[in-house]
Amino acid sequence: MFRHPRQDAVAGMVVFLVAVPLCLGIAVASDVPPVSGLVAGVVGGLLVPLLSRSPLSVTGPAAGLTAVVLFETRALGGFDRFLVATMIAGGLQVVLGLLRAGRFASLVPESVIHGMLAAIGIIIVWKQLPVLVGVDGGAADIPAQFAVGPAILAATSFAVLLGWGLTPLARHAFLPPALVAVVLGAAIGVAFDSHSGLRLDSSQRVDVPLGGWQAMRAALPVPALAALWDPAVWRVAVTVALVASIETLLSLKAIDDIDPLRRKSPPDRELMAQGVANMASGWLGGLPVTAVIARSGANLQAGGRERLSAFVHGVLLVLAVLLAGRALNLIPLACLAAVLVQVGLKLASPRLLVTEWRLGRPRFVVFAGTVAAVLATDLLKGVVAGIALDVVMRIVAGRWGPPSETSEARR
Repeated sequence: MFRHPRQDAVAGMVVFLVAVPLCLGIAVASDVPPVSGLVAGVVGGLLVPLLSRSPLSVTGPAAGLTAVVLFETRALGGFDRFLVATMIAGGLQVVLGLLRAGRFASLVPESVIHGMLAAIGIIIVWKQLPVLVGVDGGAADIPAQFAVGPAILAATSFAVLLGWGLTPLARHAFLPPALVAVVLGAAIGVAFDSHSGLRLDSSQRVDVPLGGWQAMRAALPVPALAALWDPAVWRVAVTVALVASIETLLSLKAIDDIDPLRRKSPPDRELMAQGVANMASGWLGGLPVTAVIARSGANLQAGGRERLSAFVHGVLLVLAVLLAGRALNLIPLACLAAVLVQVGLKLASPRLLVTEWRLGRPRFVVFAGTVAAVLATDLLKGVVAGIALDVVMRIVAGRWGPPSETSEARR
Protein backbone atom coordinates (compact mmCIF):
# COMPACT_ATOMS: atom_id res chain seq x y z
CA MET A 1 0.00 0.00 0.00
CA PHE A 2 2.89 2.40 0.69
CA ARG A 3 5.33 1.41 -2.06
CA HIS A 4 4.69 4.47 -4.25
CA PRO A 5 3.70 7.32 -1.90
CA ARG A 6 4.47 10.20 -4.28
CA GLN A 7 2.55 8.81 -7.26
CA ASP A 8 -0.38 7.72 -5.09
CA ALA A 9 -0.59 11.09 -3.31
CA VAL A 10 -0.91 12.89 -6.64
CA ALA A 11 -3.43 10.35 -7.96
CA GLY A 12 -5.42 10.61 -4.73
CA MET A 13 -5.75 14.37 -5.19
CA VAL A 14 -7.01 13.89 -8.75
CA VAL A 15 -9.55 11.27 -7.66
CA PHE A 16 -10.71 13.63 -4.90
CA LEU A 17 -11.37 16.36 -7.47
CA VAL A 18 -13.36 13.88 -9.58
CA ALA A 19 -15.26 12.53 -6.56
CA VAL A 20 -16.51 15.79 -5.02
CA PRO A 21 -19.07 16.72 -7.71
CA LEU A 22 -20.12 13.07 -8.10
CA CYS A 23 -20.67 12.50 -4.37
CA LEU A 24 -22.76 15.66 -4.13
CA GLY A 25 -24.61 15.09 -7.40
CA ILE A 26 -25.54 11.47 -6.69
CA ALA A 27 -26.90 12.47 -3.28
CA VAL A 28 -28.98 15.25 -4.82
CA ALA A 29 -30.24 12.88 -7.55
CA SER A 30 -31.16 10.36 -4.86
CA ASP A 31 -33.16 13.07 -3.03
CA VAL A 32 -31.12 12.75 0.18
CA PRO A 33 -28.97 15.36 2.00
CA PRO A 34 -25.80 16.18 0.00
CA VAL A 35 -23.68 15.43 3.05
CA SER A 36 -24.85 11.78 2.86
CA GLY A 37 -23.03 11.50 -0.47
CA LEU A 38 -19.87 12.97 1.03
CA VAL A 39 -20.04 10.61 4.01
CA ALA A 40 -20.33 7.65 1.64
CA GLY A 41 -17.25 8.90 -0.23
CA VAL A 42 -15.33 9.27 3.03
CA VAL A 43 -16.25 5.76 4.22
CA GLY A 44 -15.41 4.23 0.85
CA GLY A 45 -12.13 6.11 0.71
CA LEU A 46 -10.91 5.42 4.23
CA LEU A 47 -12.25 1.96 4.99
CA VAL A 48 -12.17 -0.08 1.77
CA PRO A 49 -8.44 0.46 0.98
CA LEU A 50 -7.59 -1.02 4.39
CA LEU A 51 -9.70 -4.15 3.80
CA SER A 52 -9.57 -4.68 0.04
CA ARG A 53 -6.71 -6.03 -2.01
CA SER A 54 -7.59 -4.19 -5.21
CA PRO A 55 -4.69 -1.83 -5.95
CA LEU A 56 -6.56 0.62 -8.21
CA SER A 57 -10.31 0.52 -7.55
CA VAL A 58 -11.92 3.48 -5.77
CA THR A 59 -15.13 3.18 -3.77
CA GLY A 60 -17.91 5.69 -3.26
CA PRO A 61 -21.57 6.39 -3.99
CA ALA A 62 -22.45 5.12 -7.45
CA ALA A 63 -24.83 6.41 -10.09
CA GLY A 64 -25.98 2.82 -10.60
CA LEU A 65 -27.68 2.87 -7.20
CA THR A 66 -29.36 6.26 -7.63
CA ALA A 67 -32.64 4.78 -8.84
CA VAL A 68 -32.64 2.24 -6.00
CA VAL A 69 -32.13 4.90 -3.33
CA LEU A 70 -34.66 7.28 -4.87
CA PHE A 71 -37.54 4.84 -5.29
CA GLU A 72 -36.95 2.53 -2.34
CA THR A 73 -36.56 5.42 0.10
CA ARG A 74 -40.04 6.57 -0.89
CA ALA A 75 -41.39 3.02 -0.77
CA LEU A 76 -40.03 2.49 2.75
CA GLY A 77 -41.31 5.84 3.99
CA GLY A 78 -38.03 7.59 4.73
CA PHE A 79 -34.26 7.62 4.26
CA ASP A 80 -33.76 6.60 7.90
CA ARG A 81 -35.36 3.25 7.09
CA PHE A 82 -33.35 2.93 3.89
CA LEU A 83 -30.17 3.35 5.96
CA VAL A 84 -31.10 0.18 7.84
CA ALA A 85 -31.49 -1.61 4.52
CA THR A 86 -28.01 -0.37 3.54
CA MET A 87 -26.53 -1.82 6.73
CA ILE A 88 -28.26 -5.16 6.15
CA ALA A 89 -27.07 -5.13 2.53
CA GLY A 90 -23.52 -4.70 3.76
CA GLY A 91 -23.89 -7.72 6.00
CA LEU A 92 -25.26 -9.73 3.06
CA GLN A 93 -22.24 -8.71 0.98
CA VAL A 94 -19.90 -9.94 3.69
CA VAL A 95 -21.73 -13.27 3.70
CA LEU A 96 -21.50 -13.45 -0.11
CA GLY A 97 -17.76 -12.88 0.15
CA LEU A 98 -17.35 -15.58 2.78
CA LEU A 99 -19.32 -17.98 0.55
CA ARG A 100 -16.96 -17.13 -2.34
CA ALA A 101 -19.87 -15.89 -4.43
CA GLY A 102 -17.78 -13.43 -6.43
CA ARG A 103 -17.27 -16.00 -9.19
CA PHE A 104 -21.02 -16.20 -9.84
CA ALA A 105 -21.24 -12.61 -11.10
CA SER A 106 -20.27 -13.86 -14.55
CA LEU A 107 -23.49 -15.90 -14.66
CA VAL A 108 -25.56 -12.75 -15.17
CA PRO A 109 -25.92 -12.30 -18.95
CA GLU A 110 -24.18 -9.27 -20.42
CA SER A 111 -27.38 -8.14 -22.12
CA VAL A 112 -29.17 -8.05 -18.76
CA ILE A 113 -26.38 -6.03 -17.15
CA HIS A 114 -26.35 -3.57 -20.04
CA GLY A 115 -30.13 -3.30 -19.89
CA MET A 116 -30.03 -2.62 -16.15
CA LEU A 117 -27.42 0.12 -16.59
CA ALA A 118 -29.27 1.67 -19.53
CA ALA A 119 -32.50 1.82 -17.50
CA ILE A 120 -30.62 3.48 -14.64
CA GLY A 121 -29.24 6.04 -17.10
CA ILE A 122 -32.74 6.82 -18.39
CA ILE A 123 -34.03 7.29 -14.84
CA ILE A 124 -31.14 9.60 -13.94
CA VAL A 125 -31.66 11.80 -17.01
CA TRP A 126 -35.41 12.02 -16.52
CA LYS A 127 -35.14 12.93 -12.84
CA GLN A 128 -32.49 15.61 -13.46
CA LEU A 129 -34.33 17.47 -16.24
CA PRO A 130 -36.29 19.68 -13.78
CA VAL A 131 -33.15 20.40 -11.71
CA LEU A 132 -31.38 21.70 -14.82
CA VAL A 133 -33.82 24.62 -14.95
CA GLY A 134 -34.22 25.22 -11.22
CA VAL A 135 -37.53 23.39 -10.80
CA ASP A 136 -38.32 21.81 -7.45
CA GLY A 137 -40.67 19.11 -8.69
CA GLY A 138 -41.24 16.91 -11.71
CA ALA A 139 -40.98 17.44 -15.43
CA ALA A 140 -44.61 18.57 -15.54
CA ASP A 141 -43.68 21.57 -13.35
CA ILE A 142 -41.03 22.90 -15.76
CA PRO A 143 -43.28 25.33 -17.71
CA ALA A 144 -44.56 26.99 -14.52
CA GLN A 145 -41.31 27.09 -12.51
CA PHE A 146 -38.67 27.53 -15.23
CA ALA A 147 -35.77 29.66 -13.89
CA VAL A 148 -33.39 31.46 -16.23
CA GLY A 149 -30.36 31.50 -13.90
CA PRO A 150 -30.10 27.73 -13.34
CA ALA A 151 -30.81 27.11 -17.05
CA ILE A 152 -27.85 29.32 -18.03
CA LEU A 153 -25.60 27.55 -15.52
CA ALA A 154 -26.69 24.13 -16.81
CA ALA A 155 -25.99 25.18 -20.40
CA THR A 156 -22.56 26.46 -19.38
CA SER A 157 -21.80 23.19 -17.60
CA PHE A 158 -22.83 21.16 -20.65
CA ALA A 159 -20.55 23.33 -22.81
CA VAL A 160 -17.62 22.57 -20.51
CA LEU A 161 -18.38 18.85 -20.24
CA LEU A 162 -18.89 18.30 -23.95
CA GLY A 163 -16.17 20.64 -25.20
CA TRP A 164 -13.46 19.90 -22.68
CA GLY A 165 -11.78 17.29 -24.85
CA LEU A 166 -11.22 19.91 -27.57
CA THR A 167 -9.21 22.21 -25.30
CA PRO A 168 -5.46 21.97 -24.48
CA LEU A 169 -6.37 21.74 -20.78
CA ALA A 170 -7.81 18.26 -21.36
CA ARG A 171 -4.25 16.91 -21.26
CA HIS A 172 -4.00 17.70 -17.55
CA ALA A 173 -5.47 14.91 -15.42
CA PHE A 174 -5.69 17.16 -12.36
CA LEU A 175 -8.41 19.23 -14.07
CA PRO A 176 -11.45 16.93 -14.35
CA PRO A 177 -14.12 18.53 -16.57
CA ALA A 178 -16.86 17.86 -14.00
CA LEU A 179 -14.95 19.84 -11.39
CA VAL A 180 -14.25 22.67 -13.83
CA ALA A 181 -17.95 22.83 -14.73
CA VAL A 182 -18.95 22.96 -11.07
CA VAL A 183 -16.36 25.59 -10.08
CA LEU A 184 -17.17 27.77 -13.08
CA GLY A 185 -20.88 27.41 -12.36
CA ALA A 186 -20.37 28.41 -8.72
CA ALA A 187 -18.44 31.51 -9.79
CA ILE A 188 -21.14 32.53 -12.29
CA GLY A 189 -23.81 31.80 -9.69
CA VAL A 190 -22.15 34.21 -7.26
CA ALA A 191 -22.11 36.85 -10.02
CA PHE A 192 -25.84 36.21 -10.59
CA ASP A 193 -26.57 37.17 -6.97
CA SER A 194 -26.48 40.85 -7.95
CA HIS A 195 -29.14 40.36 -10.66
CA SER A 196 -32.67 39.80 -9.41
CA GLY A 197 -33.77 37.97 -12.56
CA LEU A 198 -30.88 35.51 -12.41
CA ARG A 199 -30.33 35.11 -8.66
CA LEU A 200 -30.41 31.53 -7.35
CA ASP A 201 -32.56 30.60 -4.37
CA SER A 202 -30.96 28.74 -1.49
CA SER A 203 -32.93 25.66 -2.58
CA GLN A 204 -31.09 25.76 -5.92
CA ARG A 205 -27.67 25.35 -4.28
CA VAL A 206 -25.94 22.60 -2.32
CA ASP A 207 -26.77 22.64 1.39
CA VAL A 208 -23.93 21.28 3.53
CA PRO A 209 -24.20 22.08 7.25
CA LEU A 210 -21.55 24.43 8.64
CA GLY A 211 -19.90 24.31 12.03
CA GLY A 212 -17.48 21.38 11.93
CA TRP A 213 -17.98 17.73 12.74
CA GLN A 214 -20.60 18.25 15.45
CA ALA A 215 -22.88 20.24 13.15
CA MET A 216 -22.27 17.71 10.40
CA ARG A 217 -23.14 14.76 12.61
CA ALA A 218 -26.26 16.48 13.91
CA ALA A 219 -27.44 17.07 10.33
CA LEU A 220 -26.89 13.49 9.19
CA PRO A 221 -29.88 11.13 9.06
CA VAL A 222 -29.93 8.45 11.74
CA PRO A 223 -30.92 4.87 10.85
CA ALA A 224 -34.29 3.80 12.24
CA LEU A 225 -33.12 0.60 13.87
CA ALA A 226 -36.70 -0.30 14.76
CA ALA A 227 -37.17 -1.13 11.07
CA LEU A 228 -34.61 -3.94 11.32
CA TRP A 229 -37.35 -6.60 11.38
CA ASP A 230 -39.51 -5.12 8.64
CA PRO A 231 -39.70 -7.57 5.68
CA ALA A 232 -39.89 -4.61 3.25
CA VAL A 233 -36.53 -3.35 4.54
CA TRP A 234 -34.98 -6.77 3.98
CA ARG A 235 -36.37 -6.86 0.43
CA VAL A 236 -34.69 -3.54 -0.29
CA ALA A 237 -31.50 -4.79 1.37
CA VAL A 238 -31.38 -7.75 -1.02
CA THR A 239 -31.80 -5.38 -3.97
CA VAL A 240 -29.02 -3.09 -2.75
CA ALA A 241 -26.70 -6.02 -2.01
CA LEU A 242 -27.17 -7.62 -5.43
CA VAL A 243 -26.94 -4.41 -7.48
CA ALA A 244 -23.98 -3.07 -5.47
CA SER A 245 -22.16 -6.40 -5.72
CA ILE A 246 -22.70 -6.69 -9.47
CA GLU A 247 -21.53 -3.11 -10.06
CA THR A 248 -18.51 -3.64 -7.81
CA LEU A 249 -17.45 -6.85 -9.53
CA LEU A 250 -17.94 -5.36 -13.00
CA SER A 251 -15.83 -2.33 -12.05
CA LEU A 252 -13.21 -4.57 -10.49
CA LYS A 253 -12.90 -6.65 -13.64
CA ALA A 254 -12.80 -3.57 -15.86
CA ILE A 255 -10.01 -1.87 -13.91
CA ASP A 256 -8.00 -5.11 -13.64
CA ASP A 257 -8.24 -5.51 -17.41
CA ILE A 258 -6.54 -2.14 -17.99
CA ASP A 259 -4.03 -2.36 -15.14
CA PRO A 260 -0.61 -2.06 -16.84
CA LEU A 261 0.88 -4.37 -14.18
CA ARG A 262 -1.76 -7.06 -14.93
CA ARG A 263 -2.66 -7.56 -11.28
CA LYS A 264 -5.81 -9.49 -10.39
CA SER A 265 -7.96 -8.42 -7.45
CA PRO A 266 -9.63 -11.12 -5.31
CA PRO A 267 -13.40 -10.59 -5.86
CA ASP A 268 -14.52 -12.27 -2.65
CA ARG A 269 -12.21 -10.10 -0.56
CA GLU A 270 -13.60 -7.06 -2.39
CA LEU A 271 -17.19 -8.10 -1.61
CA MET A 272 -16.37 -8.36 2.08
CA ALA A 273 -14.61 -4.97 2.07
CA GLN A 274 -17.58 -3.36 0.30
CA GLY A 275 -19.95 -5.00 2.76
CA VAL A 276 -18.14 -3.59 5.79
CA ALA A 277 -18.12 -0.15 4.13
CA ASN A 278 -21.86 -0.30 3.47
CA MET A 279 -22.58 -1.27 7.08
CA ALA A 280 -20.49 1.71 8.24
CA SER A 281 -21.97 4.11 5.68
CA GLY A 282 -25.53 3.17 6.60
CA TRP A 283 -24.75 3.56 10.29
CA LEU A 284 -23.26 7.04 9.73
CA GLY A 285 -26.09 8.26 7.49
CA GLY A 286 -24.37 7.82 4.14
CA LEU A 287 -25.42 6.39 0.80
CA PRO A 288 -24.59 2.80 -0.20
CA VAL A 289 -21.23 2.44 -1.92
CA THR A 290 -19.66 0.35 -4.66
CA ALA A 291 -16.38 0.23 -6.51
CA VAL A 292 -16.80 2.88 -9.22
CA ILE A 293 -15.16 2.61 -12.63
CA ALA A 294 -15.14 6.39 -13.30
CA ARG A 295 -13.08 7.18 -10.20
CA SER A 296 -11.00 4.02 -10.58
CA GLY A 297 -10.17 4.96 -14.16
CA ALA A 298 -9.22 8.48 -13.08
CA ASN A 299 -6.97 6.91 -10.45
CA LEU A 300 -5.15 4.85 -13.07
CA GLN A 301 -4.84 7.73 -15.54
CA ALA A 302 -3.40 9.98 -12.82
CA GLY A 303 -0.62 7.50 -12.08
CA GLY A 304 -2.08 5.63 -9.12
CA ARG A 305 -0.20 2.47 -8.25
CA GLU A 306 -1.52 1.12 -4.94
CA ARG A 307 -4.42 1.44 -2.49
CA LEU A 308 -2.87 4.52 -0.88
CA SER A 309 -4.29 6.74 -3.64
CA ALA A 310 -7.87 5.77 -2.70
CA PHE A 311 -7.09 6.39 0.96
CA VAL A 312 -5.67 9.86 0.18
CA HIS A 313 -8.86 10.72 -1.69
CA GLY A 314 -10.84 9.72 1.41
CA VAL A 315 -8.70 11.91 3.68
CA LEU A 316 -9.18 14.89 1.37
CA LEU A 317 -12.95 14.33 1.38
CA VAL A 318 -12.90 14.48 5.19
CA LEU A 319 -11.06 17.81 5.05
CA ALA A 320 -13.53 19.12 2.45
CA VAL A 321 -16.49 18.18 4.64
CA LEU A 322 -15.01 19.79 7.75
CA LEU A 323 -13.26 22.84 6.31
CA ALA A 324 -14.82 23.73 2.95
CA GLY A 325 -18.53 23.76 3.72
CA ARG A 326 -18.99 27.39 2.67
CA ALA A 327 -17.34 26.74 -0.69
CA LEU A 328 -19.44 23.62 -1.26
CA ASN A 329 -22.63 25.56 -0.53
CA LEU A 330 -21.91 27.86 -3.48
CA ILE A 331 -22.30 24.99 -5.95
CA PRO A 332 -25.52 25.28 -8.01
CA LEU A 333 -27.62 22.14 -8.21
CA ALA A 334 -28.09 22.79 -11.93
CA CYS A 335 -24.36 22.21 -12.49
CA LEU A 336 -24.46 18.92 -10.59
CA ALA A 337 -27.54 17.94 -12.61
CA ALA A 338 -25.59 18.55 -15.83
CA VAL A 339 -22.80 16.27 -14.59
CA LEU A 340 -25.35 13.56 -13.75
CA VAL A 341 -27.16 13.89 -17.08
CA GLN A 342 -23.83 13.27 -18.81
CA VAL A 343 -23.34 10.17 -16.61
CA GLY A 344 -26.86 8.99 -17.43
CA LEU A 345 -26.35 9.47 -21.16
CA LYS A 346 -23.17 7.41 -21.00
CA LEU A 347 -25.07 4.58 -19.29
CA ALA A 348 -27.90 4.75 -21.84
CA SER A 349 -25.93 5.81 -24.90
CA PRO A 350 -27.38 5.26 -28.40
CA ARG A 351 -24.14 3.47 -29.23
CA LEU A 352 -25.03 0.78 -26.68
CA LEU A 353 -28.42 0.34 -28.34
CA VAL A 354 -26.79 -0.09 -31.75
CA THR A 355 -24.22 -2.53 -30.36
CA GLU A 356 -26.87 -4.71 -28.75
CA TRP A 357 -28.86 -4.75 -32.01
CA ARG A 358 -25.85 -5.81 -34.05
CA LEU A 359 -25.15 -8.69 -31.67
CA GLY A 360 -28.37 -10.38 -32.70
CA ARG A 361 -32.11 -10.16 -32.26
CA PRO A 362 -32.34 -12.58 -29.28
CA ARG A 363 -29.78 -10.59 -27.33
CA PHE A 364 -31.46 -7.30 -28.23
CA VAL A 365 -34.82 -8.64 -27.03
CA VAL A 366 -33.25 -9.50 -23.66
CA PHE A 367 -31.59 -6.08 -23.45
CA ALA A 368 -34.78 -4.17 -24.34
CA GLY A 369 -36.90 -6.39 -22.11
CA THR A 370 -34.62 -5.73 -19.14
CA VAL A 371 -34.80 -1.98 -19.73
CA ALA A 372 -38.59 -2.09 -19.93
CA ALA A 373 -38.90 -4.33 -16.86
CA VAL A 374 -36.65 -2.13 -14.71
CA LEU A 375 -38.52 1.03 -15.75
CA ALA A 376 -41.89 -0.62 -15.11
CA THR A 377 -41.03 -2.23 -11.76
CA ASP A 378 -37.70 -1.89 -9.94
CA LEU A 379 -34.12 -3.01 -10.37
CA LEU A 380 -34.35 -6.38 -8.65
CA LYS A 381 -37.56 -7.44 -10.43
CA GLY A 382 -36.23 -6.06 -13.71
CA VAL A 383 -32.99 -8.02 -13.49
CA VAL A 384 -34.82 -11.24 -12.55
CA ALA A 385 -37.19 -10.69 -15.49
CA GLY A 386 -34.21 -10.09 -17.79
CA ILE A 387 -32.51 -13.31 -16.70
CA ALA A 388 -35.75 -15.27 -17.20
CA LEU A 389 -36.17 -13.71 -20.65
CA ASP A 390 -32.59 -14.66 -21.53
CA VAL A 391 -33.32 -18.29 -20.63
CA VAL A 392 -36.47 -18.26 -22.78
CA MET A 393 -34.68 -16.70 -25.75
CA ARG A 394 -31.89 -19.27 -25.57
CA ILE A 395 -34.42 -22.10 -25.60
CA VAL A 396 -36.44 -20.56 -28.43
CA ALA A 397 -33.29 -19.90 -30.44
CA GLY A 398 -32.21 -23.52 -29.92
CA ARG A 399 -28.76 -22.60 -28.69
CA TRP A 400 -28.74 -23.19 -25.00
CA GLY A 401 -25.42 -22.15 -23.57
CA PRO A 402 -23.79 -20.75 -20.44
CA PRO A 403 -25.37 -17.42 -19.45
CA SER A 404 -21.88 -15.94 -19.02
CA GLU A 405 -21.28 -16.07 -22.77
CA THR A 406 -19.80 -12.69 -23.72
CA SER A 407 -20.20 -10.56 -26.78
CA GLU A 408 -16.71 -11.57 -27.90
CA ALA A 409 -17.72 -15.23 -27.78
CA ARG A 410 -20.91 -14.46 -29.69
CA ARG A 411 -18.89 -12.76 -32.39
